Amino acid sequence: MKITPSITVSFNGNCDEAMAFYEQHLGGKRRMTMTWAGSPMAKDAPPGWGDKVLYAEIIVGGVELAGGDMSPEQYKAPSGIGIMLRISDIADAERVFKELSNGGKIDMPFSETFWALRYGSVTDKFGVPWHVNCPKPDFPVA
Repeated sequence: MKITPSITVSFNGNCDEAMAFYEQHLGGKRRMTMTWAGSPMAKDAPPGWGDKVLYAEIIVGGVELAGGDMSPEQYKAPSGIGIMLRISDIADAERVFKELSNGGKIDMPFSETFWALRYGSVTDKFGVPWHVNCPKPDFPVA
């Protein structure tokens, strides 16, 4: 048995755009994309939804980030969760935070904290909450 960490996010019709954005700005590698029309569930696709993503996945830092488009009546924005990115290089962490903030909403500005050289949280333009953490090397939490 093997446990594979995976994060799955629901999107509101913009999954393909979000996955391309994450692939470009987080250094991910897309493994697959399946549209509603290209799946065995094509007949169950909401009207006009055939070109939307049923399932897509990219690998970022060895972890699978998966997602798909939910029909408008089923979609709920993520709440009570956030995806943590631990980045050891300050310049890279600042770049990623800036990219995720572009068109999104900064929830906590990117700044030094007692545990991090830099930390900030943002909800990106796709509605996904992110925490960008550049930890202090001597802080006891890995």
